[in-house]
Amino acid sequence: MTENILVKIFEHNNWANQEMIQACSALSDEQLDGEPQGATKGSIRLTLMHLVSSQQGYLSLLTVPIETRRDVPPAFAELEESARRSGEGLLALAREAPSQRLEVRLQTMDGYFVHPWVVMLQAINHATEHREQISSMLTALGVTPPVLDGWAFGEATQALVLIPRK
Repeated sequence: MTENILVKIFEHNNWANQEMIQACSALSDEQLDGEPQGATKGSIRLTLMHLVSSQQGYLSLLTVPIETRRDVPPAFAELEESARRSGEGLLALAREAPSQRLEVRLQTMDGYFVHPWVVMLQAINHATEHREQISSMLTALGVTPPVLDGWAFGEATQALVLIPRK
């Protein structure tokens, strides 16, 4: 295996975020803002905004000194572009060769020190959890959510190809 698996994981994350945002862009305001009738907390709109805003925050934590970090959530109309930009930033970090940066401790805005690998892991897990919540809310609305698992990404990137039967 010569490919950087971490890069592939972040490529999948970016693809899945974009697919989910695009799937939700066809929803009405009523559907985006409706309160779910399940275990999920918050509307589809709020969950999407939280997902992207958090991703921006993770990138900022990894790249911006604490003194100059700003928490500026994206406007809903800018969600797709904000997700793309912050996702590309995290992907660029994943592409970097392993270095001493992994041993550095970063300071969070709420008083913690954290190693960069924890932030990268959190970025992936956090997005996956919220995409699944949104999928559940879409299903409850009678809307078929996009399939965002590793198999679907493999097919979308031609890394998973059906062998024709003879």
